This record gives sequence, C-alpha cells and structure tokens, in this order.
Amino acid sequence: MGLTIGVDIGGTKIAAGVVDEEGKILDTHKVPTPPTPEGIVDAISAAVSEAGKGHSIEAVGIGAAGYVDDKRATVLFAPNIDWRHEPLKDKVEQRVGLPVVVENDANAAAWGEYKFGAGQGHEDVICITLGTGLGGGIIIGNKLRRGRFGVAAEFGHIRVVPDGLLCGCGSQGCWEQYASGRALVRYAKQRANATPERAAVLLGLGDGTPEGIEGKHVSQAARAGDPVAVDSFRELARWAGAGLADLASLFDPSAFIVGGGVSDEGDLVLDPIRKSFRRWLIGGQWRPHAQVLAAQLGNKAGLVGAADLARQG
Repeated sequence: MGLTIGVDIGGTKIAAGVVDEEGKILDTHKVPTPPTPEGIVDAISAAVSEAGKGHSIEAVGIGAAGYVDDKRATVLFAPNIDWRHEPLKDKVEQRVGLPVVVENDANAAAWGEYKFGAGQGHEDVICITLGTGLGGGIIIGNKLRRGRFGVAAEFGHIRVVPDGLLCGCGSQGCWEQYASGRALVRYAKQRANATPERAAVLLGLGDGTPEGIEGKHVSQAARAGDPVAVDSFRELARWAGAGLADLASLFDPSAFIVGGGVSDEGDLVLDPIRKSFRRWLIGGQWRPHAQVLAAQLGNKAGLVGAADLARQG
C-alpha cells in the first residue's frame, strides 16, 4: 500500500498528515478541535480531505485518546471527549470514502517510534509517554500487542501506591500521579513552598509564588541549575524508573522508549530514570538490562504511527 493519512486528535487542534511507506510526512492540514463529539468527527473528515488533495490516498489511521475496541473501530471511552461506544471508524469512512483504522493514540505513537524512530532494530519494545498523564504501548515480536479487548498498555493507571493520590480515572495511587508532567509541577510547587530560598530561579520565572509555577518554568529552571527544579525532575525520574523496572519483569523488552513532553529535557530526566531503573530492577546484577532510549519523532509519532497502522489494515 502506498500513501496513507494519519490523524492526531489534540486538545486544541486536529492534525492530518499524508505519510509515505518510509514514515515521511508529505503534506499536513490542521483544524481547530471543536467542542462537541460530532463536531470532532466533522473536523477529522475535513482535515483528511484537505490533506489528501493532490495525493492518491489508500487508507486513514486515527489516533484517539481513550479505549479503542479490539476491531479498531469503536472508541469505547474517551476521557477528554464525550465519546462512549462511539463508532468512529464508520462515521469517518462514510464522510471520506476511504478505509479507516482507529487506534489508541499512545499505541499509535509507540508504533511510530518502533517502526521509524528510536525502536528501529528492536523486536521487543515498551514505550511510555510522559506528558500531562502517562501512556504507553507494547510491541513484542514485532507486533503491537493490544490485548483481547483492545485496551492493553494503560500503564498510567497501574496502581503503584495503595490508597495513594486520587487519579482522574477515579482510582487512587495510579502511576501517572507520580510520573507525569502534572506530577512534576506538583513536586516543584511543594518543594518551592517548603524551601523558597532554594527555588529563586524557579519562582522568578512565574509570579513569585509556588502556585504560579508551570511545567515550562520547571524545565527552564532545571536547565539553569535551580535546586528545587532539579530535585523535582529527580523525584519524577525515581518513580518513572521504578515503574520501568516492574514492566521489565512483565515483558522483558530489549528497549524502553521514553517520549512525551517531559522527555524533551533529554538527559536531565533520562539519566536519573536510567539510574532508578537499574536500582529497582529485580536481579539486575545478574540479568541483561534493557536500554532506556529517548523518543526521536516528538509530536509526530502518533500521526506517523496511525498512518502506518492504517497501511497494514
């Protein structure tokens, strides 16, 4: 199969891109994300039609944040869109006249990294995405593993602290409450409140109060050596690495790929994640260690991965 279109549904915009068999994006079209579920379907269809003009498109892949059924057709549940058993595949196919595959957005990003990014050369890869929350994807034996019902790899909602912090999913102690962009900001606010004299740079980037700290401030301050910002990244990395050690016990991959906005800080966060991973890996002194790699495709991973999954049908 030749050219396909990948669709990435974001909170503020929907991006559609024409992707070739080498994972290269040839054309893109973006539209604002509408506030209603039906409006989003219309926007996806419009973006696909515009991006595909002048190209011979054979299929469309959509990355959707939420639970997607085993047939890759229906969004069973989406946390940020009012989709409940939404027949997204059928609705978009009717509008664009092309075969459509729907995939969880973290799975699509994982596949993109495996096929065209940091996972090249590996057969067994686990991807985690450290963004506002924590997502993931499983590739074992060169295949994306989705589970019997299509909703595997929801790593962010593994409970790592019994009766821990309340999560948006309704449970308590989920991994993403301790290893995510949201957790990073919480760590920084707590530390800045406790020891403001160690957070001069960090506080100066906001409004001067711990409550005014944002994620971008923590990154900027950490790069400048602010002790509280650096400690906050280390705390996030401690939880992230410990979680990877648990995943190694489950899946034994040759590589972990770490993506998402938090990973954009490179070795500032990846080196302490690697250290924590080695610290908590059971039998680590006797067994081979998986590599912990930085994602390479950035925010293009989901679009490229969705397009390639559509190519496979």
